[in-house]
Amino acid sequence: MIIPETLLKTERPVMLILLTGAAGFLGSHLCDRLLKEGHQVIGLDNFVTGDPANLKHLEGNPNFRLMEQDVSAFIQVDEPLDYILHFASPASPNPASPLGYPNLPIQTLKAGALGTYNSLGLAKAHKARFLLASTSEVYGDPTVHPQSEDYWGNCDPIGPRSVYDEAKRFAEALTMAYHNVHGVRTHIVRIFNTFGPRMRLDDGRVVPNFIQQALRGEPLTIYGTGEQTRSFCYVSDLIEGIYRLMMTDEHLPVNIGNPIETSIKDFALTINELCQNPSGISTIFTDTLGDDPQRRQPDITRARNILGWEPQVEMRDGLNLTIDYMRQKLGLPTRQV
Repeated sequence: MIIPETLLKTERPVMLILLTGAAGFLGSHLCDRLLKEGHQVIGLDNFVTGDPANLKHLEGNPNFRLMEQDVSAFIQVDEPLDYILHFASPASPNPASPLGYPNLPIQTLKAGALGTYNSLGLAKAHKARFLLASTSEVYGDPTVHPQSEDYWGNCDPIGPRSVYDEAKRFAEALTMAYHNVHGVRTHIVRIFNTFGPRMRLDDGRVVPNFIQQALRGEPLTIYGTGEQTRSFCYVSDLIEGIYRLMMTDEHLPVNIGNPIETSIKDFALTINELCQNPSGISTIFTDTLGDDPQRRQPDITRARNILGWEPQVEMRDGLNLTIDYMRQKLGLPTRQV
């Protein structure tokens, strides 16, 4: 996809960009895209959930360097920065999953609060642009469907998901405050469910959970009825949308995600088919799903109108690439096509 020339509003064709959370699933893919565009990147990560292996292929690249640091501590960069992208945060928890990370609530809140504060302060000091990686979780369990950016959300501030939801909601509020009070040129992307290579196998999210169970020939575990929905976007489409947003002057939140809604049950059946897993599905009914949103679907009208963006990768194609990656990570033989 080609970015329209009208979107390219950077003062310098080559930028020095600080990316927090650089070793994470999304951060590492974004590093690749920024370097491909000819920019220089300083990656920052403390590796609590980020994986150094995600950046190993960038070793020796003269346009990339890695800083090991906690984003919730003061950040010092002497070179003149043009852009700061704040992607440092543990991934959204799945309270119903035994593989989730409810053991990181404080780190999650600190990344959203102190990490955003430090990153914005650095952007202000350097007169740099700033982009916040927010999330569809700010909508909570929505009462409006699909979710557009002007929907305020339905969140429980003390529920099982609150550490992530409220961290991101606070981060958005702080970003807008720096934009309005200090004139920092800010952007907010609300990221919907995204999948692809470099996802952590143990982060508790539905894609790695399902694929690992399918590759082991086990029944796929669904919590609840399976009728709850998600909208799954392949990582390359998401990165394209983020890069386009970077190059605009849009400061209001923009949804980036796939508007095709899929039930968890249908998603599980698709993964079983692609993995040739005959074991089917195991449904676990619980009284509470930990604030599990029952429907999730982005309204991407703003992204279409402002960015000229919409997803291009079919879900099955993206899943095949993700399955191949996870086969390799699990040490399983390459499947025969």
